Amino acid sequence: MHAARRQRVLTKVIIETALLTDEEKVKACLIAKKAGADFVKTSTGFAKGGATAGDIALMRRVVGSAMGVKASGGVRTRDDALTMVASGADRIGASASVRIIGGESGE
Repeated sequence: MHAARRQRVLTKVIIETALLTDEEKVKACLIAKKAGADFVKTSTGFAKGGATAGDIALMRRVVGSAMGVKASGGVRTRDDALTMVASGADRIGASASVRIIGGESGE
C-alpha cells in the first residue's frame, strides 16, 4: 500500500463476500482498513453471487467514512445500483453499465 500511496494510486481490496461469513467479512474489512486501502469491493465476479445490500451496509459500518465501498457483481439494473448506493456504496462495478445508465429498472 505504501508504494501505491507514494504514486497516488487508489487501492482496493476485493473481498469475495459471497464465499464468507459476516464475521469473516468484518475481519477482512478491518485488515484492509488497517493496511491503508482506499476501497473495499464485494466481488471479483468469479464466484457465484455478488454484491448484496446487506453486505454493502455491513462493509460501510465496518470501514466507516474513511474508506470507499464498491458494489460489484450482480448489479444489473438501475434499481440494483440505487439500492447499493442507498446501502452505502460509493462506487458500482457492473458489466451492465450502459443498461443502468439508460435507466432500465429490470421490471
